[in-house]
Amino acid sequence: MMNVYCEISAVQDTKGSSKSFPKHETRHLSEHKVGYHRSAIFVKKENNRTDLTNIARCARFSPDGRFVATGSADTSIKLFEVMTVSNSVFKLAQISKIKQMMLPDSKEGPVRPVIRTFYDHVQHGLTLFAQMQPINDLDFHPQSTVLISGAKDNTIKFFDFSKATAKRAFRVIQVFLGYFYTVSIMDTHNVRSVSFHPSGDFLLAGTDHPIAHLYDVNTFQCYLSANSPEIGVNGAINQVRYSSTGGMYVTASKDGAIRLWDGVSASCVRAIAGAHGTAEATSACFTKDQRFVLSCGKDSAVKLWEIGTGRLVKQYLGATHMQLRCQAVFNDTEEFVLSIDEPSNEIVIWDALTADKVAKWPSNHIGAPRWIEHSPTEAAFISCGTDRSVRFWKENL
Repeated sequence: MMNVYCEISAVQDTKGSSKSFPKHETRHLSEHKVGYHRSAIFVKKENNRTDLTNIARCARFSPDGRFVATGSADTSIKLFEVMTVSNSVFKLAQISKIKQMMLPDSKEGPVRPVIRTFYDHVQHGLTLFAQMQPINDLDFHPQSTVLISGAKDNTIKFFDFSKATAKRAFRVIQVFLGYFYTVSIMDTHNVRSVSFHPSGDFLLAGTDHPIAHLYDVNTFQCYLSANSPEIGVNGAINQVRYSSTGGMYVTASKDGAIRLWDGVSASCVRAIAGAHGTAEATSACFTKDQRFVLSCGKDSAVKLWEIGTGRLVKQYLGATHMQLRCQAVFNDTEEFVLSIDEPSNEIVIWDALTADKVAKWPSNHIGAPRWIEHSPTEAAFISCGTDRSVRFWKENL
């Protein structure tokens, strides 16, 4: 079945009626729970207050939409199977575990959709509470069964999810504080965001440093842009994302700026200072045609920018997000934009062309979701909550 994509290039001049966002059903997918295992510790609740060390902080779909991974403040990473896989040999449809879960329980009982859980982001030799190093971001290698994570322990770690028994990152390149670490890259800053180049040969890390760190995946050599703008002390990067071809990448920073970078020379080609005023820019992503960037900020605005001119062409208003590092994302066809309204604990959807708000749905989380991530291939998305839960949303057919 061929996907029909929204002609986003016409967005600035579009008037008229808005499309309706299809109804979705949602299910509780999993929870991130702090507990004993080989590399993590147990943290109790105190004074009947929920400990924030198990917040579900981030999610990422694989490029083909077959898998989704979630990361938590409890240091765990969970991998789920999503996509229906066609078996060309036996001409059978193998329904994924998540999609089985959306059906009524079978005779064998409820389906458990987690297929892997990884634990490897813990600093040894520190106090109990200092050991918990939250997962900030995740990404899938575009060609192989490798998942990477960026975390507050200053590391980027590589996990091979083709190995059923693997719980830890698969390479060791450094000794830290006297302990061997099964890591591939040791950064000198909190790793806030990660993004693979579409070739899989390079990756970007957005950190507390104002310039994204570019790594060669084969040699792990780090490069920094030699042609970067003056960035103040509050220029830490909240998110970094490559374009679909890798010709550009974008950074969203705590100083409120959106910056566009050449994917080959790593030179800053456009800086949109104050894109979200003095509030943090929390997310940024490209449209598929690489002509526009969608950004979100703690000024409660979601904005669409024209890359060629740096001009603001659309604002998607009517959702408040001033506390969490909120995302704004396109759906798989780029016809709609999704984000979070924190006070009402709702998921908000706009028509991408008209910027009209077309839906507001209860998130079904206890407290506002921290992260929302849409599948690149179908009408489905994931929400991650401060209540430690992960929910899967799928269009009703």
